[in-house]
Amino acid sequence: MGSIILSIPMAENSYVFAGSERARELERLRRIEGFFDPGSRRLLKASGMGPGWSCLEVGAGAGSIACWMAERVGLEGEVVAVDLDVGFMDASPPPGVRIIEGDIRQLNFHAARFDLVHARYVLVHNADFRDLLDAMLGALKPGGHLVLEEPDFTAARGASGPDIEAFDRVNRSILAMFEADGKDPGLGLRLPAILTSRGLAIEAVENEAPLCPGGHPLSEIMSLSATQLQHRHLATGRVSAEDLAGYARFAADPSAWGVYYGTVGVLARKPARISD
Repeated sequence: MGSIILSIPMAENSYVFAGSERARELERLRRIEGFFDPGSRRLLKASGMGPGWSCLEVGAGAGSIACWMAERVGLEGEVVAVDLDVGFMDASPPPGVRIIEGDIRQLNFHAARFDLVHARYVLVHNADFRDLLDAMLGALKPGGHLVLEEPDFTAARGASGPDIEAFDRVNRSILAMFEADGKDPGLGLRLPAILTSRGLAIEAVENEAPLCPGGHPLSEIMSLSATQLQHRHLATGRVSAEDLAGYARFAADPSAWGVYYGTVGVLARKPARISD
């Protein structure tokens, strides 16, 4: 059985979807898992992760990757799944998975104990993402692997469709929301350089910005996100309620094509020894 340790998250870095209705947010998380887990598993497999490894999953969401990691590392390994809100995870995780609710910056993970640390779409939601990165690197063994996946919302653009102008306006609103909070909507693009500057060796970089028709899984994910964050969009002053309705129509229209955002995945290795 997994255990839960409670910790108080830092209020100034609250997750943008923290106020969303629970059932809708769980649906959104499940859809993200269904579409993005194959790419995450590909990068994690490339790390060589296997039996006996100790793994940390940061921002575990609904828990699919943590459970998959547990299958890979076996009973001789361990998986620690951390999230500010673990309520979307199964309360009885598989053997080998320990669930911790809290902020890794406030938890004692600075003992360089993990062979692998993974996070997907976590850094982008924090203005002080470098502090989070420091905590991840502190938890990672020398020679251990870091797998990060972050979005590039600057890649978004419409290709065709009657509501393309509304689609593009909402995309600009997404950029404005992040920038107003001091966050980087194009963080994914800068991820390899950021990790290199920390002394990590880059072993693989993947950059995917799929061109999707309406009704595509990614289109539906982003339509759900726009609905949940409608008040945030309107608060930017960049879009109207009709623009948001047009975005929803675009995301449902099989003849409407667009790039919703890109995802950059990086597999990097921490130096085996830090020089003085």
